[in-house]
Amino acid sequence: MRISFQADADLGPDIGRGLRRTEPSLDFRHSADIIPDGTPAAEVLRVAAEAGRVLVARDVRTMRVHFQEFIAERESPGVLLIPSSRSTGAAIEGLWMVWLTWAPEDFRNQVRWLP
Repeated sequence: MRISFQADADLGPDIGRGLRRTEPSLDFRHSADIIPDGTPAAEVLRVAAEAGRVLVARDVRTMRVHFQEFIAERESPGVLLIPSSRSTGAAIEGLWMVWLTWAPEDFRNQVRWLP
């Protein structure tokens, strides 16, 4: 079984477009109309969890704290953090490699960094 991703609003749409060009079968849902910019982290985590998707975010400063609070009360498919210093091309390549090599259970209730 492959990982399904949910983009946070802080992730640009170019990453999703690049992933679809790289691997059309990769399940990457952009935040448009699902997670508006400014949505509280707890709500973002809830949306991703209810959809069974690993949240992909650039919020490396505060998302870990919000995530720990979230999993104290419920299960989560996990979070994958991408530092804002990582280029769009590098983020696309890293997400594709994660999708190819990691399983959903590698993320369950975990915060991971894009390799």
